[in-house]
Amino acid sequence: MSELRTERLLLRAWRESDLRPWAAMNADPEVREHFDGVLTREQSEASAARFQAALAQRGWGWWAVEALATGEFVGFTGLDPVDDDMPFTGVEIGWRLARTAWGHGFATEAARAALAFGFETLALPEILAVTTATNLRSRAVMRRIGMTRDPADDFDDLTVPDGPLRPSVVYRLRAEDHHAGR
Repeated sequence: MSELRTERLLLRAWRESDLRPWAAMNADPEVREHFDGVLTREQSEASAARFQAALAQRGWGWWAVEALATGEFVGFTGLDPVDDDMPFTGVEIGWRLARTAWGHGFATEAARAALAFGFETLALPEILAVTTATNLRSRAVMRRIGMTRDPADDFDDLTVPDGPLRPSVVYRLRAEDHHAGR
């Protein structure tokens, strides 16, 4: 399984010690503001188990993110095939950080490492990112890492209840644009 290291972060396999802070993150209404509710501890643990199984099987996926300076688990970042119920296919990049890790550039730094892995190691032709139209923080990260949005790709996510979380936006980055931007 691949581990990715940046100046300040380690993207790595999930550990038992990650489960408590992961569950706390997923129980935080602010962290889950752009999702359909908070998660229980059991739901969080099940998601971490799924993430670790995918990492072990493929060698890539949703990595746990650790701050190198403190050894603290601060969230997750990675790449994953788009869910079957989406109106497009491909590989998606994503991130979620604990509130204490917001505002330090960690999401951008980790996402850049995941993009480099996707394009340079996996030789993906394109990577995309999806979020709710209202998630301005994630959309800002998408722009900072060089992704662009075509409003024609926007869609209503029918997997969530009708309401403000349904309108979704898609950002994309092609390999040739990533390589040109280095």
